[in-house]
Amino acid sequence: MKNKVKKIYAPLMFSDCYQSFSEGRVSAGFPSPAADYEENKLDLNKYLVKHPVATFFVRVVGDSMLGAGISCGDLLIVDRSLEPRDKNVIIAVLDGELTVKRIRIRKGKLTLEPENDKYPVRQLGPDADFEVWGVVTSVIHQL
Repeated sequence: MKNKVKKIYAPLMFSDCYQSFSEGRVSAGFPSPAADYEENKLDLNKYLVKHPVATFFVRVVGDSMLGAGISCGDLLIVDRSLEPRDKNVIIAVLDGELTVKRIRIRKGKLTLEPENDKYPVRQLGPDADFEVWGVVTSVIHQL
């Protein structure tokens, strides 16, 4: 199934979203027993949401963006104030539907590319019913 947006949520920026945060680095290899960890507080709203008025969370359905680390059920943080650049993952309105794809901008031509070989690249002509809805800045998913 190609990726589609299931739901759109606005962030609740009037509430603080503080979580414990360790300044120490976590090793993916062998941990250092001498690591010194200092605990602070991290506000996830301030960390993940740069432009609160223009930021939305969207829930994804489908598997066309697996290669970009986006799976069915993931929550995407989307900033509508950002100008899309080549290779950004975006939310696009394509033929009246919201979809998640990587935008490629080459020599004035636009393509929307999935990150799953099961799906075709979509070349956008001048008459395409297309609009960039927002730029994906983060992906939140369960392990």
